[in-house]
Amino acid sequence: MSEQRLGVLGGMGPQATQVFYQFVLDRTDAVRDQDHLPALILSDTGIPDRTAAILSGNTGGLYQRLLKDAKMLENCGCTVLAIPCNTSHYFADRLQGEIGVPIIHMLRETAAALAAQGKKRPGILGTDGTIQTGLYQKECAAVGLEAVAPDPDTQKLVMSIIYDEIKQGETGSRDKFAKIDRAIRKAGCDCAILACTELSVFATYHTLPSFYTDAMMVMAERAVERCGYPLRTI
Repeated sequence: MSEQRLGVLGGMGPQATQVFYQFVLDRTDAVRDQDHLPALILSDTGIPDRTAAILSGNTGGLYQRLLKDAKMLENCGCTVLAIPCNTSHYFADRLQGEIGVPIIHMLRETAAALAAQGKKRPGILGTDGTIQTGLYQKECAAVGLEAVAPDPDTQKLVMSIIYDEIKQGETGSRDKFAKIDRAIRKAGCDCAILACTELSVFATYHTLPSFYTDAMMVMAERAVERCGYPLRTI
């Protein structure tokens, strides 16, 4: 088998990209440098805000930048791509049609993982862009899950943790998250998805129960597997 190389189209945000790569390292069953998969990480912090672009309908510049970055990684010999940003998966299938290497579809893989666990009704904790475009609702429905979006007040708390705290370098409010947790459980969810990579960062600071599935961790596991490396059991 020719050498596999993971391409990471990151920078959305940069800390989430760093955490994603740490997840890849953590989930690789390795005892020396040479046991880890080769990776090329592009942290393009100049990519426009995904939620703002999608909700305004002005996505042309954003899409072209994502496509340019994906092609750059492909041209540098990457054999599989990971995009540690949930909202940008709005463009994932379109991007896949224009490049020759596979993109790990974080949302699709996460929905499949929950279905395999027998879950039925996941709550979706993500940006307004992810929620309003129905990205997770579509992927969950395809595998028989009923995705539940937070009520408007709870969604404001989710957005506040993402934009007012994590993206500004803070660790995030446990009090806000506790309110989100109560609302999601009250809505009858049997699990919840950390559907924003800033919430994946939040989870590195605050231990969350197994009720929560981190979409970025699922993608990290698939990245290890797709590159032909063994997963470390944790």
